[in-house]
Amino acid sequence: MATIDGRPAQYGVTLKQLRELMELRGGEGIERLDSEFGGILELTKKLYSSPTNGLSGNASDMEHRRQTFGSNVIPPKPPKTFLTLVWEALQDVTLIILQVAAVVSLGLSFYKPPAESSSVGHHDEGEEEAGWIEGVAILISVAVVVFVTAFNDYTKEKQFRGLQSRIEGEHKFSVIRGGEVHDIGVGDIVVGDICQIKYG
Repeated sequence: MATIDGRPAQYGVTLKQLRELMELRGGEGIERLDSEFGGILELTKKLYSSPTNGLSGNASDMEHRRQTFGSNVIPPKPPKTFLTLVWEALQDVTLIILQVAAVVSLGLSFYKPPAESSSVGHHDEGEEEAGWIEGVAILISVAVVVFVTAFNDYTKEKQFRGLQSRIEGEHKFSVIRGGEVHDIGVGDIVVGDICQIKYG
């Protein structure tokens, strides 16, 4: 671990400065690196690293760097709950139209027009009493579609997260530590590591 008088080193660059530097690309980034940090060699000195040997690989140094600058892991977005997926499925335009049709159908089935003295045509009492079935059938079909869609989305998201975590766990990166090349997980890279960039 980089130490000064037995105490953990205070790096010559802050996390904020590194973030601002990483937002720049191309010539602008190189110009900023040269003007603010004095070039790559000076930046490696400020980070207590070596451009040829990299970091020492000492476990306490790695932990100190993670605590100071953070780990190289992007926290995953919180997974959507099943109820959130149900709500999203309900936002489909076709399902909204079906829901409105079901409510109108139910409303009309319970509406009884005032009795007229001169009734034209014959009304079937059984048909009037069973008129609500159509509205309820539409609502049931909407509920089935919504729950099936939400369940499919939930299982797909769960599979995707499992695949993503497996890929992240298997992805290795070459860094120089103690003058030797080591393949480490991407999440184990710390500020000050000298990484070997490859095509692909």
